[in-house]
Amino acid sequence: MRQRRLASRIVAGVMGGVSIGLLLLGLWLGSFTHFEVTERLDNSLQEVAERLEFVVSTYERLDVHAGGKPTEKAPEVAWLAHAGQRTLAYQIVTLDRRVLVRSQNAPETCFDVALSNGLYDSAGFRVYVTLSLSGRYVILVGEPAFHRSEAVARAVAFSIAPLLVLFPVIWLMVRLIVRRSLRPMAVLQSEIAARGGRNLTPVRPLALPPELAVIHSAVNSLLERLTMALATERAFAANAAHELRNPIASLLAQAQLLQLGVEGTEHAESVAGLVQQARRIGRTTDKLLQFSRVSSGVAFSSGVFDLVGLVSLVRAEIPERERLIFVGDVPECVMAQGDIDAAGILVRNIFENALHYSPTGSDVLIRVSTEALLTVENGYEGAEIPCFEQLTRPFVRGVSDVEGSGLGLAIVMGVARQMNAEVDFRAPTLHTAEPVRVCVQFQR
Repeated sequence: MRQRRLASRIVAGVMGGVSIGLLLLGLWLGSFTHFEVTERLDNSLQEVAERLEFVVSTYERLDVHAGGKPTEKAPEVAWLAHAGQRTLAYQIVTLDRRVLVRSQNAPETCFDVALSNGLYDSAGFRVYVTLSLSGRYVILVGEPAFHRSEAVARAVAFSIAPLLVLFPVIWLMVRLIVRRSLRPMAVLQSEIAARGGRNLTPVRPLALPPELAVIHSAVNSLLERLTMALATERAFAANAAHELRNPIASLLAQAQLLQLGVEGTEHAESVAGLVQQARRIGRTTDKLLQFSRVSSGVAFSSGVFDLVGLVSLVRAEIPERERLIFVGDVPECVMAQGDIDAAGILVRNIFENALHYSPTGSDVLIRVSTEALLTVENGYEGAEIPCFEQLTRPFVRGVSDVEGSGLGLAIVMGVARQMNAEVDFRAPTLHTAEPVRVCVQFQR
């Protein structure tokens, strides 16, 4: 599963909180606007109805003084030139719901509401009802429901629209602020990513906030300690190579001289064992020194070398070089990237492993391609070879009854990782005549 970047997480979290806040604010504004607009429209109906009631009451007092009574005649219609569907409609009716006066957009029959003071909802209208001062007439003022709905919806939309416009602006601002705030972290990340086996220099001074300055200081301290540790380890490997190899070589030479002196005597067998053990100590010491050099990062050094020349040189240094056979077309020169000493350690260990574990007297085949691919094939005696992951561990050997330190492939893999080379190991299955094949693809 792909992990999201820190900036994306922060932006998503902040915008999630802002979105919830804006949603709640929008709901509150919409509800408040709906309530206020509805209240104002109801107040308008009430004001119009009360003014009509005053007019009707005044007319009623004059009519009473004149001795007038309501007559049975057709209702009068008040025509206004600019009255439309959205205009307030009104009726003046008697208590028995007979319409006396109505506006041109009011129903011909009385509104279907109770004839008592208050606000009511009728078919298509919001109606306010009030009685005249004498109680003989009822004034009904209605507002078209669709006009009220339009007004409320428009008011709610105008109150919420700024929030919708503000959301992308907030998103852009949050994104810019987060990215600008995390820019020092990105610089520090790139600086740390540039560090590795070939680059252990301290991270340059950066303008970092206090939280990142602590990380910057800790990384530089770690790099400093690592540099000192690697330098100490390399110095140990270099000194040990001199301090151990010379005494062991001298011991072997003395044992060989002693072997010549006791040849044919009863001590010859014991001295032969001493010579064998001295050689074994020399081989093991050499492998341990190589392993120590690889562990100290000797292969991280950059450079360019001739792979064909290196393979030929390493082959010439091996005592059983006649068993190492070049096959196929060998290029004159193939350049590869990496440290030549580390590459020599890698090639030598592959050759020695192939000679050591192949049948006695059998040939080891070597191929070098123009793509900087080295292939080594050899036969194998014994049971099925353990998996490659096990063989690359230190002190693990393919055949337990064959002398060896179990460090050869561990050294090969260590050098390959530091040189960014790819190693492909193909082992035969049980009871098959397939060869063991090791392929190393160097960087060009």
